[in-house]
Amino acid sequence: MGDAHRIGVIGLGVISRAYLDTLVGHRAVRVTAVADLDASRSAAVTAELPGVQALSVGELLSSPDVDTVLNLTVPAAHAEIALGAIGHGKHVYGEKPLAAELTDAGTVLEAAAKAAVGVGCAPDTVLGTGVQTARAAVEAGAVGRPLFASAVMVTPGHERWHPHPDFYYTAGGGPLLDMGPYYLSALVHLLGPVRAVIGASSRRRTERVIGSGPRAGERIPVEVDSHVSGVLEHEGGVLTTITTSFDGVATTAAPIEVHGERGTLTVPDPNNFDGEVRLLELGGAQWRTLPPSAGYVGAARGVGLLDFVAADGLRAPRASGELALHVLETMTALLRSSAEGRRIELSTSVERPVPVPLTPVREWR
Repeated sequence: MGDAHRIGVIGLGVISRAYLDTLVGHRAVRVTAVADLDASRSAAVTAELPGVQALSVGELLSSPDVDTVLNLTVPAAHAEIALGAIGHGKHVYGEKPLAAELTDAGTVLEAAAKAAVGVGCAPDTVLGTGVQTARAAVEAGAVGRPLFASAVMVTPGHERWHPHPDFYYTAGGGPLLDMGPYYLSALVHLLGPVRAVIGASSRRRTERVIGSGPRAGERIPVEVDSHVSGVLEHEGGVLTTITTSFDGVATTAAPIEVHGERGTLTVPDPNNFDGEVRLLELGGAQWRTLPPSAGYVGAARGVGLLDFVAADGLRAPRASGELALHVLETMTALLRSSAEGRRIELSTSVERPVPVPLTPVREWR
């Protein structure tokens, strides 16, 4: 993809700030344009960043000054924007999920293949030292042969802090499609792809109350299940139990645990880039914290896009569209399993991404 890769950003909501902090001033990329349906957001960014153009969405998609479109729109718009970028011969890297619907996600990858452009997708948190150190430990035999795992995410709901949380409770949202990509991407890194699932889910409240911002006190409808549990059958035979919920207050469970014949490994929150990886070996007296041994050190949002650009066709990007498609099918299969009351076999698989060696900040920044 070349040096000084030009990035156009579509969608300037809350998450865009973190991306811009990482990308602006980076030696390998240059943010050249931004677009948002709210023109005031674009104006605010261009006022802060001289040389960045404020364009309409259509103008950005067709701009000759953009090589890759960074798609930070709401999930319902992910596929439309991605296809627009691909149609203009541009690479696209998006926030998760790859699309709100599995069929749309497949269409995006098919279109990209025909156009010979790349597709990348968040989350990139799993490329930090937390998950990557845990993966290195598992691959080094720290727990022996992995037998089973657990993944748990419990919060009271994003409406407590997000000023415009509506999309979390519509198609493409919910705890699984919103937070599940972090956990499932981490599990693929740790244990490999999933071959089948069994799911159960519920929706005990039909509306939520916005807790902050200009709309505080406003009630919004809940159109998706807000608690999802299930069992994942990994291709290697490991079973993972997973729970994602917007219905609980808190949990003391480790975000992810991998249990093997010789030990148990706790994995830090995959929504973060780092954190403690702890190991208790069979017969051991206490947990010990493993030093970082893999991953992008001090990573931040956007490191997956930098990895995507750096791949440059020489290797598969680690935050790839193929991984995002497999994760999306796993999630939609869990919801379908819940609705139909049966085990669902997946049609997609994916190669585990190439591990990230321990990479100091100076080498990726």
